[in-house]
Amino acid sequence: MKEELIVSGRMNPGIDPYLHIWHWQIPLYLFLGGLAAGILFFTALYYILGKEKELPTAVKWANFIAPAALVIGLFALFLDLKHKLFFWQLYTTIRLSSPMSWGAWTLMLITPLAFIWSASYLRELVPKWDWKLKILYDFEALVIKYRKPLAWAIIFLSIILGIYTGILLSAFNARPLWNTSLLGPLFLTSGLSTGAAVIMWMSKDHAERALFSKIDLILITAELFFIIHLFMGFLASTQVQINAAELFLGGEFTVTFWVFVIILGLVFPGILEILELRGYKVPVAVPAILILFGGLMFRFIMVEAGQITRYLY
Repeated sequence: MKEELIVSGRMNPGIDPYLHIWHWQIPLYLFLGGLAAGILFFTALYYILGKEKELPTAVKWANFIAPAALVIGLFALFLDLKHKLFFWQLYTTIRLSSPMSWGAWTLMLITPLAFIWSASYLRELVPKWDWKLKILYDFEALVIKYRKPLAWAIIFLSIILGIYTGILLSAFNARPLWNTSLLGPLFLTSGLSTGAAVIMWMSKDHAERALFSKIDLILITAELFFIIHLFMGFLASTQVQINAAELFLGGEFTVTFWVFVIILGLVFPGILEILELRGYKVPVAVPAILILFGGLMFRFIMVEAGQITRYLY
């Protein structure tokens, strides 16, 4: 007969809190939200700087992706909701202390603005486009007249949206991996990087591609800086956050994180961009796709790993 001495209820399986309620919908939503925020930020910024002719892809054409990304991301979020018929209740109140309230209202504002901005360039994209109704021509003229104030609003909202995709996780203090203020700026930087990668990929102008390659290199460097300091902060913190860091430093997420996010998603495309800027022939799609893939994997890994980490009381 085997005798066991039970000194804690924690020895029973399932006692410690383990949440795995967020599946593929949430990381996809976070990725598409960050991507849309990055594209819209550069679109509005370079319009305000008067670069509409020099950077047509950034200002005019890439922004057509942003509304689609927002709609698909919101649909993924809707699929994740437990009580889908009551989503509208988010808009019955404003709670400044709630990241979800900030996100809901930001998305409600930036999504129609993204559609309006894209629609104002639709007849340039399709010259023979006919609105049929005079009221639509009048609305188009009004939007064109007030593009600059609209651009300022988009810049403000896109920064909030990009930061919110990280703060949504960091607000869950019970998950040690997410319980850091670095997630907001890290997710914003990652979203800007994916937005720059899309513009670089779409552009047919060498000067525009070179500019966004340089911007993306700066953003990749900033991402690596934030990730290094993220782990430094964890390793210098409490035991539960050390355990969270160890998931990526020899634990079950080590290979996926360092191979798919760091090497393939940041370092390798950064090297390719440097080679291209130095005159080597590098297909622009390769670093762009790798950056997008790395950004998507980063969110999947952070959401999955974060739900594993926990505090032991």
